[in-house]
Amino acid sequence: MKTKGKLIIAAVVVVLIAIAFGGYKYYSAKDEAAKAVTGQAVQVSRQNMKSVVSATGTIRPVDSVEVSSKITARIKSVLVKENDIVKAGQTVAILDGKDYEATRAQAQYKVTNTRSKYNRAEYLYSIGAKSQEDLEDAQYNYDTAESSLSKTESDLNETIITAPMDGIVVGEPKTAGTMAVQGNSNPTVIMTIADLSKKQILAKVDETDIGNVKVGQQATFTVDTYTGKTFTAKVSKISQTDVSNSWNTNSSSTSSSSNSNSVIYYYVVLDVDDPENLLLPAMTARVEIITAEKDDALAVPISALKTDSQGSYVVVDLGRGQTENRYVETGIYSDEYVEIVSGLSDGDSILVTYKAKESSSSSSKKNGPPGGPPM
Repeated sequence: MKTKGKLIIAAVVVVLIAIAFGGYKYYSAKDEAAKAVTGQAVQVSRQNMKSVVSATGTIRPVDSVEVSSKITARIKSVLVKENDIVKAGQTVAILDGKDYEATRAQAQYKVTNTRSKYNRAEYLYSIGAKSQEDLEDAQYNYDTAESSLSKTESDLNETIITAPMDGIVVGEPKTAGTMAVQGNSNPTVIMTIADLSKKQILAKVDETDIGNVKVGQQATFTVDTYTGKTFTAKVSKISQTDVSNSWNTNSSSTSSSSNSNSVIYYYVVLDVDDPENLLLPAMTARVEIITAEKDDALAVPISALKTDSQGSYVVVDLGRGQTENRYVETGIYSDEYVEIVSGLSDGDSILVTYKAKESSSSSSKKNGPPGGPPM
C-alpha cells in the first residue's frame, strides 16, 4: 500500500514539474515576442529634410547640327578637323563641282540661244510675221532656260559647305574622296558641329516619380569620370509622353516589345551648370532632382511608421511597459526618415522594429511613401 502511495506522489511531482516547465517556456516565448514587438525606443527629433527623385541621363549639347550636303558630289577637301572651333559662315568643306560647272555651261548656252530666238520672235511679231502664240512659246523657252541656269548656279554654290553656327567640330569629319549623298531621310553627315558652352541632361524618370518633378526644380548629379565632384542642374522641360510613346497605338514607332514592358519612363530635360566646361557629350549623369526641402522638420525613421485601415500611425512608448498607437499626418519622405506634420511632439518616444539605416533598401527617393520599382 505504501509503495502505491509513493508512485502516486511521484506521478504528481512529475506532472507539476512538466506544468512548471511548460509555463516557463510559454512565458519566456511571450516575453521574447513582446520584446520583438516593442523593438528599439527612439526619440522624435527635428532635422533638415530633403526629398529627391533619382534618375539616370545622358549629357548632350543644347545646340548641335549635323552638316550635310544639299547635292550629291564627292568631297574634294575638308578644311577643319575634330575639336576645331568654327564660326557661322566659315567654309569647312568643298565638294567636287566639275559636273555642276559643265551643267551650268550648258544652261548658260541655252539661255543665250533662247534669248536670241525670243528677240527674233518679238521683232517678227512686231511686223506681223509671227503670231502671238509663236511669241509666247519663245518667251516660255527663254524663261525655262533662265530657271534651269538659276538651278545649276545654286547647285554649284552648294559645293561650298559652310558652318551653320558657331561651335566646335565634334568627332572626326568625313575624309576627302567620300561621296556626299543628299537626301531628306538619310543624307551623308560630313561633320557635326556643337556649341559645348551650353549643355543639358536628357534623363529618364520612372512613372512612379514623374508626378513629383516640376519645371524649375534644382538638381545635383555626378559623372563617373569626376569622382567626388557634384554638378548642379535645373529642370527645364518634362515630356508629356513616355519614351516609347506606348499609349499611341497608331504610332509606327511603338513596338511590341515596348508595349510588353511594364516599366514606363518619361524624358526630363535639365539645363546643366558647367562653368569649367568639364562635361563631354554622351557622359552618363546620375541625377537627384530635389522635389521638396524643409528645415527643422519633425521626423521619425520610416521603420517606425505603420499603416492600417484608419491610416498611418506610430507606436508611442508611454513608459512602464505601456504603449499607444498614435495616428499621424506625414509630409516629406527621404530615404530613411519621414516628416510628421501632426500627431507627435518633440521628445516623444516611439518604437521602431529595427534601426533606420537598415530600412533603406531603395536607391529611388521621392516625395511620398516608399515603394515602386527602383530606377
